[in-house]
Amino acid sequence: MLPRLHHAAIICADYARSKQFYTETLGLKILAENHRAERDSWKLDLALPDGSQIELFSFPDAPKRPTRPEAQGLRHLAFAVEDIDAVIAHLTAAQVEVEPIRIDPYTDARFTFFADPDGLPLELYEVTTP
Repeated sequence: MLPRLHHAAIICADYARSKQFYTETLGLKILAENHRAERDSWKLDLALPDGSQIELFSFPDAPKRPTRPEAQGLRHLAFAVEDIDAVIAHLTAAQVEVEPIRIDPYTDARFTFFADPDGLPLELYEVTTP
């Protein structure tokens, strides 16, 4: 019934900084970028290789997230990666702090967390194919 995620939407505090992070640091492809003058808001559509998308929004005076990471609502976004060590090396070279690798107690998969410029928790989850 629900075959895959289409998109996740993120409201950022500093549009230019977040655009740079998601496009240059994470390497996501820009599909569309629109300024909505009536809302004084930007909307950036970004593509992941599997066809899913992230929508990056800016809104004037958007309230901050009350707590991290256990506030109600979206807890984090997880990206499936084949080589977690290579992605961590890329992020570290870009001055992004990455937490130590953990092991999922149910799947034995390796995973870790890092944050976007607004502190949104992002996860790398290593997926290996047999």
